[in-house]
Amino acid sequence: MAINYKNDTPINYDIVSRIIEDSGLKDLSRATIREIVGLVNKISAASGVKFIRMEMGVPGLKPSNIGINAEIEALKNGVASDYPMLDGVQILKDETSKFVKMFMDVEVKPESCIPTVGSMQGGYASFMLVGAIDKKKDTCLFLDPGFPVQKQQMSIIGNKYESFDVYNYRGEKLKEKLESYLSSGSINSIIYSNPNNPSWICFTEEELQIIGELATKYDVIVIEDLAYFAMDFRKDLSKPGQAPFQATVAKYTNNYILMISSSKAFSYAGQRVGMVVFSDALYHRKYDGLKDRFNTEELGYTFVQRLLYALSSGTSHSAQYALAAMLKSANEGTYNFVEEVREYGERAHKAKKLFTDNGFEIVYDKDINEPIADGFYFTIAYPGISSGELLNDLMYYGIGAIALITCGSNSSSGLRACVSQIKNDQFSDLEFRLKKFKEHHS
Repeated sequence: MAINYKNDTPINYDIVSRIIEDSGLKDLSRATIREIVGLVNKISAASGVKFIRMEMGVPGLKPSNIGINAEIEALKNGVASDYPMLDGVQILKDETSKFVKMFMDVEVKPESCIPTVGSMQGGYASFMLVGAIDKKKDTCLFLDPGFPVQKQQMSIIGNKYESFDVYNYRGEKLKEKLESYLSSGSINSIIYSNPNNPSWICFTEEELQIIGELATKYDVIVIEDLAYFAMDFRKDLSKPGQAPFQATVAKYTNNYILMISSSKAFSYAGQRVGMVVFSDALYHRKYDGLKDRFNTEELGYTFVQRLLYALSSGTSHSAQYALAAMLKSANEGTYNFVEEVREYGERAHKAKKLFTDNGFEIVYDKDINEPIADGFYFTIAYPGISSGELLNDLMYYGIGAIALITCGSNSSSGLRACVSQIKNDQFSDLEFRLKKFKEHHS
């Protein structure tokens, strides 16, 4: 950054410079989320200045008492001493099946609904599963940008993957682009989040139909990450059993695995519980590739009895009752979980305006022709500054973020900003810091 302003930054210039240098991170655009978190923690501790934390997507709202009370009751009833069934407690499976019907208008049987230790484990196990179904199909396809850790999981497993930034292939363009990969015969799965982390784009029904129909045509499995369930706040998705519903590829193919997280929509991240939902047809489908590797043929059985058993012997017993209670209340219309998290959209609206008023641009700004929704994340860039340099400079102003490059984005200048940890009393401070940034970088 410009040396002329080193005595005028919100955080002491020398402290920030020293800690960045000591970190050994030569290019912050390549730093992981956790590496940026560690850097921010050190700078904040050394300087005594509180950061505007926008680098990590963690819930910024209190969890519902519905879940807490149900979990406490389960613990009092002694579940802590019992191993949970690998495929989940029945009440959770039942309520998940109802939830998918009520909020997605999709029918699945309870047996096809499996709890996992968060969507992180759900994804990890799903990636292992799809990588073994057919030796000829050895590659996963990411519709980027996406959650960086999922590719890290692929690397740990040893799975091959390909990816492309979907932003320039929206609408009908998506079909030709997807077929260019699927026609090779090597793709076993398509993976994306919707709403998208980090860009917050949301696939349209037309796009989901394209994905679903091609998945059927080329016999690949779609892994749909619904970590931000019903958080497209441009629509009211909060009414159980009433349209509009959470958009999903499950309307257009039976080759789907849905990952439904409790972390963001229910602010229950700490208890590490989520649901993996298979179509009934896929759950019972048999693959020779699974038999070769796991000595079982049926996909759902393999997921539960081979992968989840080996990974964790099931999901936290008490947390399953917490999630079951929250889903039950949502299904019955007594708990409006969407209204609870709508605050994220309000924070994003305020924060985006502060950034754009001070010279920043929104990188992913449209869903085809419609302005992007205000939600958990948004994306920013500053003209003429690369993402690594921008991340580096923002440290002096006490603002954390991560580079879009790490998410598979084509943008070499963009950053992901998360609003979940910004408190209402921090917006005036954010405005001051951004004005100072603009002053120094004009």
